[in-house]
Amino acid sequence: MSNRIALFWPGDARPKPNELALPSIRGATEQLSNALKKLGKTPYVIDGFLSKPHESIEKLGPVHDPMIGVCTHWFYAPHTCDGVVGKDNPLLLASNFSGQWPGLVGLLNTGASLEMLERPFSRAWTDAADMSSDEVFMERLREWCSSGQIKYPEDEIASHAPIAKDAAARARKVAQEIKDRRILALMLGDTSMGMINGYFGPRLLNKHGFTEHKVDQAWIIDRGRRIDDKRIDAALAFVKEKGVTFHYGKDAHLGTEDFTEHATREQLRDYLVVLDLMQEFKADCLGWQYQLGLIPLRPPSDFAEGLLNSACRPESNGDTIATATEADQGNVVPMELMKRLLKAKGLHQAVMFHDVRWGAPHPGDPKRFLWVLLNSGSCGAYAFNHDPSTLKGVHSYRQPPGYFPTPGGTFAGESLPGAMTWARAYIKKGELWMDVGKGEVVQLPAEVRDQWWDGTTRQWPFMAADMGISRDTLMAHYLSNHVAVAYGDVFDEMVALSQELGFKVRVWGKGAFGG
Repeated sequence: MSNRIALFWPGDARPKPNELALPSIRGATEQLSNALKKLGKTPYVIDGFLSKPHESIEKLGPVHDPMIGVCTHWFYAPHTCDGVVGKDNPLLLASNFSGQWPGLVGLLNTGASLEMLERPFSRAWTDAADMSSDEVFMERLREWCSSGQIKYPEDEIASHAPIAKDAAARARKVAQEIKDRRILALMLGDTSMGMINGYFGPRLLNKHGFTEHKVDQAWIIDRGRRIDDKRIDAALAFVKEKGVTFHYGKDAHLGTEDFTEHATREQLRDYLVVLDLMQEFKADCLGWQYQLGLIPLRPPSDFAEGLLNSACRPESNGDTIATATEADQGNVVPMELMKRLLKAKGLHQAVMFHDVRWGAPHPGDPKRFLWVLLNSGSCGAYAFNHDPSTLKGVHSYRQPPGYFPTPGGTFAGESLPGAMTWARAYIKKGELWMDVGKGEVVQLPAEVRDQWWDGTTRQWPFMAADMGISRDTLMAHYLSNHVAVAYGDVFDEMVALSQELGFKVRVWGKGAFGG
């Protein structure tokens, strides 16, 4: 492999996040350069953040040397992918492992997008303050520098698991229901912030019992003007009566004084518009893009998404509506499937949407790794109270103004402990795959919880989860920055249903599920 190695900075499309990340990415670039020099390589840096697709094409396209993307904050996948597709020079995504500066989240999303585009790449990560001091990271970097790739063990991933007979029967029944009446996903836009791996389209969805109907987000603004104020009054009275705590004005945690009841009313206006659209098109589930086009025009969609993922909500029919934030079909598909399986098993149907944000060893058991699952939208109230009839435990904070200029509240809380099943759909080699795993939501000591929560984004819903796998297995092989989580064990059913519907399946676990 060539001694010259190009380092580049994949960026956010918004100037402010890149500005905030500048000190960390400069420090990481210097450390990575020093590490490469120790290995006898000659690094050089491509100037500036790649914050638009054309910049990726223009700056990365002409480079034929091996390349390393320096990942220290959230960034958009096309700002790497569009400049490297169709090329075969060695490519490495090297990230920090930090909740505050989530380069690992950007790595996971971009890695999934590269996999979808069939562009080979490798991954490496470290939580060390000094990269060169991390012997494991240095060994992986050495492997990449010598061979152009890094290989990771796959001993925690299998292609199948033993399925209990009653679980198989439930899966067949749900599969037949889907074959009798195809699942319709209402899509308010196509993915968000460069998460191109989260859009499948009808050609792939239709092979697996799903289809989509796209609605322009402009309808939210147009139809919102015609929502009767009496419906908004009733919706606001409902969420207050059912227990939501609103952190307005000076009480807003890390927020500003522009978060008022008016902002919540506007979020409820959008909720009611989308509820009407779901009823009009008889849709089963929902993908809601929101970002970035509506950011200057409407309040964040998070509060509305959280309500839709809750059975207790204004004008409810008693069901949840599986809602994927950022219009991510890779989550809305498993969310809808797990919802149906939970109902078939007599469990509550709520399914949560989360970012795979960060993680650390369990404070009481260092051999057990816990992930902080944390996303701005789409986590339902059931996670915070395990009571489908209430919204108690839900807190609404102002979304951070640096990212959300129009004021509006989150749908946050601390997720309660319990058994859980998780899943994710994605594209690999032109086909739809489904990852399925199981684990446990864990309750942390208050001081540890607050340290982890404050070290990520305190305004967002928090879940500490043992996903049944090691940190390195997820970082090496997982193909998204998102995950769908359901309380209860529907693991067998989800594996069987995914197979019944024609998905290729990967089963995740530490040797517990066979293979």
